[in-house]
Amino acid sequence: MKAFLLSVHVLAAILAIGPVAVAASMFPPAARAAHLMPDDPRKTAVPGVLNRITRVYAVIGIFVPVFGIATAAAFGVLGEAWLIISTVLTAGAAVLLAGLVLPGQQRVLTTGDPDRRLAMSTGLFNLLWAVVVVLMIIRPGSTTGAGR
Repeated sequence: MKAFLLSVHVLAAILAIGPVAVAASMFPPAARAAHLMPDDPRKTAVPGVLNRITRVYAVIGIFVPVFGIATAAAFGVLGEAWLIISTVLTAGAAVLLAGLVLPGQQRVLTTGDPDRRLAMSTGLFNLLWAVVVVLMIIRPGSTTGAGR
């Protein structure tokens, strides 16, 4: 059961969070390009598609922490510092995504004006996920023996 939970958790992270990170990162430059070339239908369609990918995969991404907690419980590491820090950072990334990135994308789609703060929020979202991935691999102080 542990292997199954861990496999689903890792697959969900790759298949859900990966597209969110990539689509969200591609959105600001695509929005700038659409703003500079408003008569090009290819340029103006891209931000909408990237926003849709970000929104849909963000919802699917809920499975990542759900299976992560189930996996941690199965391995008996719920109280370990690396997991607690990862959980807090994951919650922070979720708040950034729901509170700044997605509303920022929607604002850009509505107004047509690119927003530099959106790129910064997206970068911070991706940085949080990168730190979580590193913590999941290295697991400092873990009693499981990984990262030593």
